[in-house]
Amino acid sequence: MIEQTEMVVTTWHYHPPSSPITQESRIVSSTGFDVMKKRAATKKGIACRFTCVFKIDEQMVLECVGENSYVIDLEDVIDRNELLRMIRNAFTNFKEKFDFRKLGTVLADKTLNPLNESVIETDTILEMLI
Repeated sequence: MIEQTEMVVTTWHYHPPSSPITQESRIVSSTGFDVMKKRAATKKGIACRFTCVFKIDEQMVLECVGENSYVIDLEDVIDRNELLRMIRNAFTNFKEKFDFRKLGTVLADKTLNPLNESVIETDTILEMLI
């Protein structure tokens, strides 16, 4: 059995830009993904962390970090497709939290970069779940 914990925003550092945003303003964003192994006597799992950063003209405007975990019975075997489904679901939850919290900011009309699955080292993560 696989259980997912709630996505929790652990960091939300918002700094309104010091000058108005213009059409010449350069808005850059990045989204990162980290995984950590979790293990207990009767369970195994992974902790997923997503980080997004927005900069306007090289000035940091927002840093947001969200985390959740998947807890899996020791006898359960996870394949690549199931792992990617778990990661996609975690990212969707992170995006929902971000989309709600951004509403009171100058980033209200911005969105997160899509998750780039081609850079996720699924084999390494699967080894953590053996």
